[in-house]
Amino acid sequence: MSSYFTDLAQQYIDGEWRPGTGSWDIIDFNPYDGEKLASITIATVDEVDQAYQAAARAQQQWATTNPYARRAVFEKALRLIEDREQEIAEAIIAELGGTGLKAAFELHLAKEFLREAIHLALRPEGKIIPSPVDGKENRVYRVPVGVVGVISPFNFPFLLSIKSVAPALALGNGVVLKPHQNTPVCGGSLVAKIFEDAGLPAGLLNVVITDIAEIGDAFIEHPVPKVISFTGSDKVGRHVATVCASHFKRSVLELGGNSALVVLDDADIDYAVDAAVFSRYVHQGQVCMAANRVLVDRSITEEFTEKFVAKVRSLKVGDPRDPQTVIGPVINSSQADAVSAVVEQAIAEGATALVHGTTTANLVEPSVLTNVPADSALLKQEVFGPVAFLIPFDGEEEAVRLVNDTPYGLSGAVHTGDIERGVAFAKRIDTGMFHVNDGTVHDEPIVPFGGEKHSGLGRLNGETMLDAFTTTKWISVQHGRSGFPF
Repeated sequence: MSSYFTDLAQQYIDGEWRPGTGSWDIIDFNPYDGEKLASITIATVDEVDQAYQAAARAQQQWATTNPYARRAVFEKALRLIEDREQEIAEAIIAELGGTGLKAAFELHLAKEFLREAIHLALRPEGKIIPSPVDGKENRVYRVPVGVVGVISPFNFPFLLSIKSVAPALALGNGVVLKPHQNTPVCGGSLVAKIFEDAGLPAGLLNVVITDIAEIGDAFIEHPVPKVISFTGSDKVGRHVATVCASHFKRSVLELGGNSALVVLDDADIDYAVDAAVFSRYVHQGQVCMAANRVLVDRSITEEFTEKFVAKVRSLKVGDPRDPQTVIGPVINSSQADAVSAVVEQAIAEGATALVHGTTTANLVEPSVLTNVPADSALLKQEVFGPVAFLIPFDGEEEAVRLVNDTPYGLSGAVHTGDIERGVAFAKRIDTGMFHVNDGTVHDEPIVPFGGEKHSGLGRLNGETMLDAFTTTKWISVQHGRSGFPF
């Protein structure tokens, strides 16, 4: 595993591993113990340009490559991940503080998305559409957009890089990937290494490890990429969308959430507790779909709260390398400070801390808060850490109103003894995804994934990848002679 952080601490541009030429380094730290994993000299605006130009050159031949031949690359990449699964899991644990359970979950999904990319290479289909003009044949081709820029986040960096990179490549595009500064290896150079070893032609996938302090908007403003796929906060996503629109680029945005898990009066309380604890505290709560808010019918609030608090208190916090650990470190000290500040602000506003976790370095113990004032801004924002807000409600109408009372609309869940009651409830919620009698954190390779409101634009996965990473082209053929008015 450690060799990843020495061998891959470089830029990957036009099939070459090389250091950046920037004047400073990104230092890659283990968030649990502060160990320095790697030092990577950043890429400059010039190197971003080189990466995009390389992708544009390589893409032209790749787009005309038989899709069955393209497919073979993804089959090989899948086998390589399976062969290297243990080392990749260790890298995920080291670089982002994920537990072994989380690393296994991320790798499982990454493999599923690669399997889908194998099929996606053969998915684009053309059409012949009737014409009102005699002798005219309208052909509609589905073609690659050209080059896609991918910006991936720190929380599931390996998965969320592959989730856009693999389908974009499978559909005949070139890609330039910019991973998050806190996860440059798992989210960037490791992905490039796997595809390089799988036989992807040089130049098609490039990785630039850099920072906006160095390159500004160069990554998204560059004239080569036609689509920018961004996963991250809604604040940055808004900026990405604005810049893309001003340059006539398409943006695919997977942004933050403020999901609610709702427990109706006829729910299986023990099961709902298990679902809620997982949905809030998986990967330290650093998940866009995490259940920030747990809404419980007032008639069962007392029993639910007692069991929820007991389960949260049982979660082991500590070294992510320990198989018993459920909650490891958050990604960095600023994140730890931000989560701690949320708890203190809620208490200052009058909330009751049923569990008041302490913070030691990047280890943030779980907190459970209730009696948060209904007008508190905290209930409407995303909290990227192990803090749950328990909120009682009186009847379904109030529950629907509370769930929808947020700028976000990504995921959510409802628990009930009546499945159709749950489906009817789900239909009333303004989210891109909602789950009946389950958790809020789900992703599957062929189901449309994405949000409403501030949670994003567009969808990923399955057929929606065609909309994201291809475009249509109309070519008409006139059989015989066409008539013209002059």
